[in-house]
Amino acid sequence: MIVTHVKFALSKPMTLEEAKTKFEGTAPKYRGREGLLRKTYLLSEDGLTAGAVYFWGDRAAAERLYTEAWRETVTQVYGVAPEISFYHAPVTVENA
Repeated sequence: MIVTHVKFALSKPMTLEEAKTKFEGTAPKYRGREGLLRKTYLLSEDGLTAGAVYFWGDRAAAERLYTEAWRETVTQVYGVAPEISFYHAPVTVENA
């Protein structure tokens, strides 16, 4: 499994309600996406950093999403280019 962390350093704070509205607006684009196991949207407590953690079946699936067109769209939505970090996820603890 590959986990990616995408984050945006926002120029002004976003409220939790603003973030929820924005995230709900983009979530349908990710439902049913091949190779994406889970996506969790994030907002820092001070509202100055937004992003998401994506859980992928493999790196190739992740790379199919993170195209230049995707980066441009995300930059338009959030007003800043995304930073993307890739991680291996060798062990998961799930208490759900």
